[in-house]
Amino acid sequence: MKLHRIAALAIAAAAISPASKAETHTVGGVSYLLSMPKDMSEDFQDFSNTYFFADSLVDFDTATGKGRLEWKRQQLMPRQAFNANTYLHQPLQSLDFPNTAYPQNPRLAFSVEPVNERTLRVRVRTSDVTPDDSAEEVMLVAEPGVDASAWKTTRSGADVVYSSPYGSLEIQAYPWRLVLKDASGRVLTQSRVWSDNDSTQIKVPPFSFIKRGSDNSRSINPVFSLAPGEKIYGCGESPTALNKAGQKLNLFVTDPQGPEGRDMYKPIPFWFSNKGYGMFMHTAAPVTMDMGHSYIGANKIFMADEDMDFFIFFGEPKEILSEYTALTGRPEMPPLWSFGTWMSRISYFTEQEGRDVAAALRKHRIPADVIHFDTGWFDVDWQCDYEFSPERFADAQKMIDDLAAQGFHISLWQLPYFVPGNKYFPELVEKGLAVRNGRGTLPYEDAVLDFTNPATVEWYQDKIKKLIGMGVGAIKVDFGEAAPIEAVYHNGRNGWYEHNLYPLRYNKAVADATREVSGENIIWARSAWAGSQRYPLHWGGDAATTNTGMQGTVRAGLSLGLSGFPFWSNDIGGFVTSTPESLYRRWLPMGFLTSHSRAHGAPPTEPWLYDNKDFTDYFRRCAELKYSLMPYVLEQSRESAANGWPMFRAMLLEFPDDPGVWDIDDQYMFGSQILVAPLFEEGDSRNVYLPGAASWVDYQTGKTYAPGWNKISVDDDALQCVILVRDGAVIPHVKPALHTGALDFDRVERREYKAK
Repeated sequence: MKLHRIAALAIAAAAISPASKAETHTVGGVSYLLSMPKDMSEDFQDFSNTYFFADSLVDFDTATGKGRLEWKRQQLMPRQAFNANTYLHQPLQSLDFPNTAYPQNPRLAFSVEPVNERTLRVRVRTSDVTPDDSAEEVMLVAEPGVDASAWKTTRSGADVVYSSPYGSLEIQAYPWRLVLKDASGRVLTQSRVWSDNDSTQIKVPPFSFIKRGSDNSRSINPVFSLAPGEKIYGCGESPTALNKAGQKLNLFVTDPQGPEGRDMYKPIPFWFSNKGYGMFMHTAAPVTMDMGHSYIGANKIFMADEDMDFFIFFGEPKEILSEYTALTGRPEMPPLWSFGTWMSRISYFTEQEGRDVAAALRKHRIPADVIHFDTGWFDVDWQCDYEFSPERFADAQKMIDDLAAQGFHISLWQLPYFVPGNKYFPELVEKGLAVRNGRGTLPYEDAVLDFTNPATVEWYQDKIKKLIGMGVGAIKVDFGEAAPIEAVYHNGRNGWYEHNLYPLRYNKAVADATREVSGENIIWARSAWAGSQRYPLHWGGDAATTNTGMQGTVRAGLSLGLSGFPFWSNDIGGFVTSTPESLYRRWLPMGFLTSHSRAHGAPPTEPWLYDNKDFTDYFRRCAELKYSLMPYVLEQSRESAANGWPMFRAMLLEFPDDPGVWDIDDQYMFGSQILVAPLFEEGDSRNVYLPGAASWVDYQTGKTYAPGWNKISVDDDALQCVILVRDGAVIPHVKPALHTGALDFDRVERREYKAK
């Protein structure tokens, strides 16, 4: 056994664990780049690590919900089968010294807590030391209580069953297994054990944790079964197919340069299944989700965290979203003006440019509420100092006041990184307000604000409050994806537990400062983590100005909505280059049939700068559509915020009983009554799936369509989008106005849409 261990260590000479990645960064033989996500599955194929597999329930007290699991020690060994090499796990006799101090097969804490009738909290520890994260809790709105009133606990020998009217959790003692069932007793999923491999030649390691050979740090790997036909949703703002089954996603906040790849500005450690259950991984550490990607029957959750702290939910998708957001928070309603048109580009550089855009919007009678100044309102483009350039903004306060009198609010860009040439750089370093490395210096060339430091938050919020006090409506909370991993934060934790939390702390700091001064709950943010939905709103990042950029944007928005975010926006037309007019025309209706609507990107974004003068009229019609629907938008937004449901809504949320909707990610519900099917390619028609049993009415023509698949055409003079309304729906409208403050909500017209 000792020789085998030595051989295994020799094989592992080139292996890299997360702890050693601080010195050596490689991914597939390619040097690791700062912007790349962490693939935690690699650690669980490392021969230098020791593996511990959940084996048996040693004891369990049903009165307290606490017990212990025994874990069996194993090692990873290479195996040859003719000319195929693979690896298998084998029992390992501990060589730890002194062997009387370190158990061969540790017995560690395990607990179950009923939170309410639909929710259970399950925790599995890999150490005898229980972390005290209560002071650092930012994902949850409050520490969940324990309510077992709806749960019945029974024993069958050593096995334990928790059951409520909505489902059950069975704890099988040996081999230890968690089994989730619905109220009728149907198995939804179960943790995998070794015997699940008996009937397959693909040996899937079951529920385990590792102890790294590099530094003895630990990481846990829960593994659950996937059933035939099972579909997985959530995990954040991912532009890949809405059903994540078969995919592998790294839940690690990155700047993916746009919503067209698998990496995300907004990964969220929450997901649910079409089988009727969901899980929230209460962790800030990197997670890799292998959802039937490497083995179709297993959902492998590779966590950098040493413990598992999961909330398990039972119910339909809307019920699960409500349960999840009850824990992590729901937003207060954003202000009315934020639902109007945001006009922007990268960038307006002067006061005169801002005034000219505002004047042109009013001249062309385009409803609009916000003028956004992006990276160029400082003396030096991109160098944030929170002050309008005195040379290019002769009187910023007067500009803000004058535009406010015309019904415009101002939005301002900024970021939390300070380059060495920034005037605040020395102060941030000297006062210890930036993130530091282990030596006490900076891990990057830039000074990165450390939001775990109360002094940093105070310093930063003073700058934000000054701007809000001038009358600025919203702050663009850009970036936030680059919090250093190899760093020590003011709260004593390192980047493995703070990197993903950085956007949440950043979002909160700006939202709190804004609310304190203006009383309004509004930001405009790019990065996020679980809990960020409390601080609306977020937009989809730097989309490509292509058809696939539009498709990726829609998928990303739907996926984020299925991850607990009621409010979301996108750069209408895409960001990267000047948007072709044909693409802009098709994107505009979708962009306005979203909770929040902003035209932003490389110039020209303003419609009157396009050669085709009819385009300005078309832009106006799209904006007027949103403004005329404002009573509906507000009505649906209030319901969404109250329940944790998205306004930009996947079909499956409204029609979970229709199997046809579970794979649809190229059309959506705008609230509960309006169906939107964007045109992703040039042409005047597309296939649209109409769910349910009732007919649907074309919003633009009044034509009636039966449920099921329909090829629907769009008239030449119509908005370039398929827009349908449920038969019998009553949609409130109001006469459009040049800004939301001028809408007359005392004269709302309720229009009924009836099939002919």
